[in-house]
Amino acid sequence: MKPVLEVQGIRKRFGGITAVDGVSFEVHEGEILGIIGPNGCGKSTLFNCILGQLQPTEGEVKVDGRVTTGMRACDLNRLGVSRTFQLLQVFPQLSVRENLILAGQEHKGTMLSRLFGAPDAGLGAAADQMIGFFKLGHLANERAGGLSYGQQKLLDAAMAFMGGPRLVLLDEPAGGVNLTMLANLKERLRAINVEQGATFVVIEHNMDFVMSLCTRVLVLAEGKVLAEGAPAIVRSNPKVIEAYLGH
Repeated sequence: MKPVLEVQGIRKRFGGITAVDGVSFEVHEGEILGIIGPNGCGKSTLFNCILGQLQPTEGEVKVDGRVTTGMRACDLNRLGVSRTFQLLQVFPQLSVRENLILAGQEHKGTMLSRLFGAPDAGLGAAADQMIGFFKLGHLANERAGGLSYGQQKLLDAAMAFMGGPRLVLLDEPAGGVNLTMLANLKERLRAINVEQGATFVVIEHNMDFVMSLCTRVLVLAEGKVLAEGAPAIVRSNPKVIEAYLGH
């Protein structure tokens, strides 16, 4: 079976600086891959090369066997690739439900459907299902801007999974979230993986969050893959402890 995502020999240079140095990995269907590493190790640059925000200097990215290197985010969306950002991308003036419908339109909607289709673009039922799944029912009609930061993070994740994307890339989903809301987020992410077979990649600084959520972990250091494997094996790797966990 072909991997959902293949990253082959990605290298990204900025002048004389090599931010990502020959990184290769695969993500298989139903997998949760965590990418960790100290600040400045190249995680965000790698993500942006995969998602078309940056053109890699060398290497290739494939989604379901199709070369997508340098493809624009809107085109990746149509192939079923979704993402979250470190900075929240919710629309503060819109309700939780409206945010989800808008996110679904990014994947499913067309200009004609927006002009002539139903007011909810036919996505109301899917939005309600996602609201229920992420336990946001009591907030469905609340303005997103009035939610707590942790609730907005939960909404942001729900928006990424609207429309049943093939692959979701989550950028620092745990950042700034209190422990109670973090437990809710982790529980929902694990549930969407188990119950709906969702495939996703998580870039994260929160080591405990990654180790307890992900099925496999990739560690970057100075732009290169330092270690890769099951969380327990990676956590006990002396190189990883020295590079990342030694403080």
